[in-house]
Amino acid sequence: MERADPRSRRDAYGSRINRAHSPLLAYAVPWATILFASLLPLFPIASAAPIVPPVGLMTLLAWRLVRPGLLPVWAGFPLGMFSDLFSGQPFGSGIMLWSLAMIVIEAIETRFPWRSFVQDWLIAVGIVACSIVAAASLSGASLGPPLFAALVPQVLLSLMLYPIIARMVSTLDRFRLLRVRILG
Repeated sequence: MERADPRSRRDAYGSRINRAHSPLLAYAVPWATILFASLLPLFPIASAAPIVPPVGLMTLLAWRLVRPGLLPVWAGFPLGMFSDLFSGQPFGSGIMLWSLAMIVIEAIETRFPWRSFVQDWLIAVGIVACSIVAAASLSGASLGPPLFAALVPQVLLSLMLYPIIARMVSTLDRFRLLRVRILG
């Protein structure tokens, strides 16, 4: 058939025949994107107050909420440990907060298996806001109105940034599931 018309197998369906997902892409893309997002505190951003939201945590939440069964509940432990190495927070705070976030999402998914994007957005922003306040209190800062006033821009930025991160995660999910491996 290809001899008569070389474009016969170039349609939207023929190019995917006899192809399978790459196990390397399927398993590595979520973990690699979360690890890369956790490295964002390394980039120099001059500011008097903390305005950069925890993008690594938001990416973890986006992967967990966009693809519910992809990451196991225990994934918060190693990913939080990696984040602790680069975030400047006391070691163990990311482990605890990321693990608690995964447990909370698991409990919410058990209770409400069918949700809309707005509900996922509110869940993610609620977890990130609690995580920001808990990380500030674990860092040894004095709790008071000036501290909470300094954290408001960070929470608002995470509120606005989550839909963008969720969209990037859904695009990366399509990339992760590309049919690239030829079956023998």
